[in-house]
Amino acid sequence: MTESAQSTSDVATVERLIAAPAARIFDLLADPSKHQEFDGSGTVREAVDGSRRLALGDVFGMSMKMGIGYRMANEVVEFEENRRIAWQPRPTTKLLRPMIGGRIWRYELEPQGDGTMVRESWDIRQERVPMFVRPMRSRTVDAMTKTLERLAAVTES
Repeated sequence: MTESAQSTSDVATVERLIAAPAARIFDLLADPSKHQEFDGSGTVREAVDGSRRLALGDVFGMSMKMGIGYRMANEVVEFEENRRIAWQPRPTTKLLRPMIGGRIWRYELEPQGDGTMVRESWDIRQERVPMFVRPMRSRTVDAMTKTLERLAAVTES
């Protein structure tokens, strides 16, 4: 197991070598109904649309909770089977849209021997108001580290 974290002002990345094939890991990432199983932030509740396989351009709803419950609509903005998937969430509440939304959650998978190097990135370069979310970077890196730990626990067994 290797873990590391990198951060720039608007992109934070955590990586971990997971002893599982990329296809098994990607299958979880590409099914929104499985996201709660590996979410390390504790905010993901359930996929609004249930289980389905994502593809580039798909939009999937997610019930979330951070103090209070809310919903996000996530558009798949990058997709390369078993290699990369990224989505860009936006709030479903019109009141919040001018202030939040636009960050990109990205997972990159690189086969390495019997395992897969998994990189998760939190990219806020397209965030509506980045200064609102920049202070959450440290907490987000901790949550991403936990996410990769949980992803390993789910896929390595």
